[in-house]
Amino acid sequence: MKKYAIFISLFCCFAAVVQAQTPKFGHINVQELVDLMPERDSAVVSYQKYFAQTEETFVGMQNELQMKYAEYQQKNATWTAAILETKQREIQEINSRLEAFRENASQDLEQMQTILFAPVYNKANDAIKKVAKDLGLIYVFNSTGMPYIDDTQSIHLLDKAKSELKIPAEKVAPTQVGGQTQR
Repeated sequence: MKKYAIFISLFCCFAAVVQAQTPKFGHINVQELVDLMPERDSAVVSYQKYFAQTEETFVGMQNELQMKYAEYQQKNATWTAAILETKQREIQEINSRLEAFRENASQDLEQMQTILFAPVYNKANDAIKKVAKDLGLIYVFNSTGMPYIDDTQSIHLLDKAKSELKIPAEKVAPTQVGGQTQR
């Protein structure tokens, strides 16, 4: 019986040593995971629609300014001082509105991007947390821009996170070419 007790205690010590050597760190490129998610595609489509509407309004305002300025250049020699001053003020007001719109639109686009993509990133982070917890990891690093990761000391979580999110294993992230997403 003593032999078994010694054997069991040695086995427990060996198991503790082996477990202590198991990596407790994980890494994943969060952006790569997000790029694989179907929710991201929906957010991109919604953002592109919002951007197109904003751009259409901006182009309309630019066209209005260009038309008023072209008219001013063609006719300013024939206008009275009162008309000339009115037309100059009109052009300045349109230009001011255009600049204000540009600033507001930039902020609105940024805010819309945050609103649309926050749920996607939250879902990705929740999946990463679940996978990490299931694996007993103490840290998960975002590998984006990390110069070196030792895969023997850190577990790569992309495939496990894809599985958690029910993303097909063969699906790969789209690539960026000249600012355009390619599949």
